Amino acid sequence: MKKQLLPPLLLRLTVLSFLVAACGSKGEQTQPSLEKITESVYASGTIKSKNQYQVFSTVGGLIQKVLVKEGDMVKKGDPLFIIQNETPRLQAENARIAADFAQTNSVGDRLSDLKTTIETVRAKKTSDSILLDRQRGLWAQQIGSKFELEQRELAFSTSQNNLQSAIFRYNDLKRQLEFAAAQSRKQLSISSNMAQDYTIRSEVNGRIYSIAREQGEMVNLQTPVALIGDASDFIVELQVDENDIVRIKNGQQALLKFDSYPNEVFEASITQINPLMNERTRTFTVEAVFTKKPPVLYPNLTTEANIVILEKENALTIPRSYLVGDSVVILENKEKRRVELGLKDYTKAEILSGLAAGETILKPKK
Repeated sequence: MKKQLLPPLLLRLTVLSFLVAACGSKGEQTQPSLEKITESVYASGTIKSKNQYQVFSTVGGLIQKVLVKEGDMVKKGDPLFIIQNETPRLQAENARIAADFAQTNSVGDRLSDLKTTIETVRAKKTSDSILLDRQRGLWAQQIGSKFELEQRELAFSTSQNNLQSAIFRYNDLKRQLEFAAAQSRKQLSISSNMAQDYTIRSEVNGRIYSIAREQGEMVNLQTPVALIGDASDFIVELQVDENDIVRIKNGQQALLKFDSYPNEVFEASITQINPLMNERTRTFTVEAVFTKKPPVLYPNLTTEANIVILEKENALTIPRSYLVGDSVVILENKEKRRVELGLKDYTKAEILSGLAAGETILKPKK
């Protein structure tokens, strides 16, 4: 009986299938390679405008007028909202009237009258002094009586006392009027400041990013009415897990990814580590400034960051997916070998010992 031979095409396919099966039985394999490796810490965060702050009212009341809109640029001191303030306005006006009245009194008729009295009494004292001297001269010449001399002395003493009393009354009235004027001015200042509290002003130069209240709505001391921040200068606020915070230092580089820029990586530098942990999230807040920033940014954009801890050039690395238990590799002959690892990133691990360049390892089967 003649042997049946396979057709040439079928024979080639059979041989090819055998070779594929033979190769596939070994699984995926690789060899260590020399390349740069970077170890980093993951952090998530948001973008904040520099000097960003929430605007609060210092008084409660009804919004009478909104003077700005979202996107407007403002300067420090610019008015943003006006709160209805009829009562404080009237109080300030009343204080102004009282201050004007007190000022008028301080230079008014009462002081002028006392000044005139002082001048009159002073003139009387001068006259009585002259008459007393004359009477003493006559008495020295045995002219006149002792009674007349005593009368001149009494008149001079009375004039002297009257002058001192007039001066005292003048100074006392002047102090009272000056005190009343100063008190009125202070009350005017207090009332004016209270009235100014009903105008909410910007504390920084920047942009209005949001307005939370409209004309006719009530405001209180606990609810923000707007959000203001720098228009072009931004910072990155990152949340770092408590397990990683001890490795973070000022000056470290952070590589940032944004959903708004899916194919680009931006750079920032760590500038501040806030020392208090958020007990709810078990994270620390870390701030960074851009060294390479996106062309357009807005507050509250989310970002993911890798904070670079260590870098090494020409490190012997393998893919982390080839590790068994994070410290063992499988050689080409299926032998397992323990290795010592150095730096690690999300895809690669540095081999410090246990594996040499050129050795082939197999990827573990899942």
